[in-house]
Amino acid sequence: MPSTVIKRFDYDEDNRVLVIEFVTGTRYRYFEVDKAVVEAFRRFREKGIFYNQQIKGKYAFEKILPGDAAGSAVI
Repeated sequence: MPSTVIKRFDYDEDNRVLVIEFVTGTRYRYFEVDKAVVEAFRRFREKGIFYNQQIKGKYAFEKILPGDAAGSAVI
């Protein structure tokens, strides 16, 4: 089921970087995210709740500026 908060996300397993795009269009990169966390995120039905409990505030991050080539895949 699509999230009402998170539009898409993508994970670079080699670099352990998770990119999340919110429905507002804002995108962030989260660093040093374990694959197991991303797999749980994919399976979790309510993405916004999982994000708030397991990702937000737990990883170093940066906002992706418009025009940055960071890719993302539909959830």
